[in-house]
Amino acid sequence: MPPNAPSYIDLFEKGVLAERTNAAWEILRSCTLCPRKCRVDRLSGQTGVCNTAGLAWVSSYSPHFGEEAPLVGNSGSGTIFFTHCNLLCIFCQNFDISHEGHGQEVTTEQLAAIMIQLQETGCHNINFVTPSHVVPQILEALGIAAADGLRIPLVYNTGGYDRVETLKLLEGVFDIYMPDFKFWDPEVGEKICNAGDYPLIARRALFEMYRQVGDLTMDDSGIAIKGLLIRHLVLPLGLAGTREVMRFIAKDISADSYVNIMAQYRPCGRAAEVKELAEYPSRKDFTDAVQAAKEEGIHRLDHPRRVFRLW
Repeated sequence: MPPNAPSYIDLFEKGVLAERTNAAWEILRSCTLCPRKCRVDRLSGQTGVCNTAGLAWVSSYSPHFGEEAPLVGNSGSGTIFFTHCNLLCIFCQNFDISHEGHGQEVTTEQLAAIMIQLQETGCHNINFVTPSHVVPQILEALGIAAADGLRIPLVYNTGGYDRVETLKLLEGVFDIYMPDFKFWDPEVGEKICNAGDYPLIARRALFEMYRQVGDLTMDDSGIAIKGLLIRHLVLPLGLAGTREVMRFIAKDISADSYVNIMAQYRPCGRAAEVKELAEYPSRKDFTDAVQAAKEEGIHRLDHPRRVFRLW
């Protein structure tokens, strides 16, 4: 393969991608794809927490210039926003997509065509946003797209609520993992997304992602080639537990981790159900979060490309 060729090309050419695809589809017969383990038969049309059966739903796709600097470059990140979600945070910044289901069903052939179209537009990568509940559909579409000439890296852009067993099916498929680490306190996870196990699941997921791809590496022009990129959204009044999250990343994952501390929180959806989430973070909330990250040893911080209201 050419230098820096996406690793999925090798899996496709050896037939391994097809084997992984078949294994992933089998999981949907009694779905345990994500930590919710709903055990519904999605292939027969049943749905669980993610409200998705056998076909993926897509709300939008386009070159995106608001993502992290190593993904965007000059030509944008080719984002595909999947409808629905397995985590369903009550404050979701895309509440209409994740909770309300705005979007439409797509076949794997259509999904593959979208990937090819984004590559032809010049995008540096294909960025799957909220992919945890549609892994089989992505894998099957990837096989079609690879046969049609897809040759750019894939980004697994996830909320961090992923089963290690599912992530292992993706080894060698995704060169770039971009998980959130949303909050440290299990009680916060329970309040916000009915997932008190979120901090534990996210830690396990990050360990597996890092094992597969390591620290983020870039080419000579600063475009991401492979590795782990971690996002952390600053919540009001320290609700996200930023210092603890950053300490974990620096000490247990890697002090060279590339981290984006994000300032775009706003009260969306059902945020008002939790008193602390009803307000915007203050400027101090954000500056304290960045300072905590630095104090805990994080030194590769993404530089903001957008301006958000912080007070």
